[in-house]
Amino acid sequence: MRSPEVEHTVTSVRVQIEAPAAFVWDVLVDYARYPEWNPFTIEVRTTLEIGSSIELTLPSYDGTGVMLVSQERVREVEPPHHLRYDNRDEVPGVLGVRDQWIASLGPGRCSYVTTNTLSGEHAALVIGLTGEWIKSGLDSVARALKVRAEELSA
Repeated sequence: MRSPEVEHTVTSVRVQIEAPAAFVWDVLVDYARYPEWNPFTIEVRTTLEIGSSIELTLPSYDGTGVMLVSQERVREVEPPHHLRYDNRDEVPGVLGVRDQWIASLGPGRCSYVTTNTLSGEHAALVIGLTGEWIKSGLDSVARALKVRAEELSA
């Protein structure tokens, strides 16, 4: 009998941003400008159509300076609140699901948080090797998005 699948979720810091949710969404999906502000996701290529590919370029978790390219699929796009993509069928034994959430906190304010949930046969091993790197990267994106959105909305 197969054991139930265990999920491992890494959650970023939740940041409050002094800008409207729709504005922050526009900053989040302006992938051409990621090299200007995003320290973790250096480049993104996608049309954001459901089921389409999303290619993410990230610095390697081992600190060598090598860039990793992750091929994923867009699963949910709900402007200005939710974006989801995953690596289904790309990495045997590991399903990675990335969610990014923007919540309105009233006029001109919102919050942002992002998660990366790993499941599958090798998820525990991957979390053991890269969990701290994922957490640091997600936190850096949240903080950098806050700075970028607030600078642009000022």
